[in-house]
Amino acid sequence: MRVAALKRNGLGALGLALAGLAVLAALAAPLLAPHDPVKGDFSQGLKPPGTPGHLLGTDQLGRDTLSRVLYGARVALFIGLCTVLLTAIVGGLLGLLAGFFGGWPGQALMRLCDVQLSFPFILLALTINAIVGLGLRNIIVSLAAAGWVVYARVVRGEVLSVKQRDYVQAAAALGTGRARILFRHVLPNVAPSIIIVASLQFSQFIVAEAAISFLGFGVQPRRRPGAACCRRAATSSTSRGGSPPSRGPPSPSPPSG
Repeated sequence: MRVAALKRNGLGALGLALAGLAVLAALAAPLLAPHDPVKGDFSQGLKPPGTPGHLLGTDQLGRDTLSRVLYGARVALFIGLCTVLLTAIVGGLLGLLAGFFGGWPGQALMRLCDVQLSFPFILLALTINAIVGLGLRNIIVSLAAAGWVVYARVVRGEVLSVKQRDYVQAAAALGTGRARILFRHVLPNVAPSIIIVASLQFSQFIVAEAAISFLGFGVQPRRRPGAACCRRAATSSTSRGGSPPSRGPPSPSPPSG
């Protein structure tokens, strides 16, 4: 039934196809990438798109842009997936407990969510990342710490509605335990809302990671040793006909007679 509805919806099928192609290209990066994404060649620096051997051109260090995009997509998808799972579990569980049990802990949690939502998401994630430090794990933690509140508020609102329905009241009247009611009757009915929020947050987390990395606080690229870079620069300079860089000040000429 859902497959037939997807076939009738052309835009939905197109979006699914594009998303599938992006994921497939990222997974097959070692097979599709024409060059090593971290290997530079200064003689090929800043080549425009369409250059033979470099479909999307090269960067200032001579690294192939297409290869870097394919391998970078793997990191971006990994960060987005891990962050979505972490925020959905933490925020969803807190919202589930706050909506089902209520009381002052639930009110305190919602006030904390209100305070956190008053800050821009990117600014908050950037601040947390600057505190915890750089690296792949830390940027996932930073994005999750800034994005869990959306799940908590949405799930709490859904739980407040679901727990008033007849089948939940009937289960409670039959003496069913709270944990069983919560995870057997309430959670399956709020799961669609969690999935919808996760699908929206996934792209937001990827864009936020790209913005934080652009500012220098995200995933750090692998760098070659400085001696290797200098050696490669000297080699490329010599191959173009230039003179190799000097190793130090010139030795003084002997005095004339």
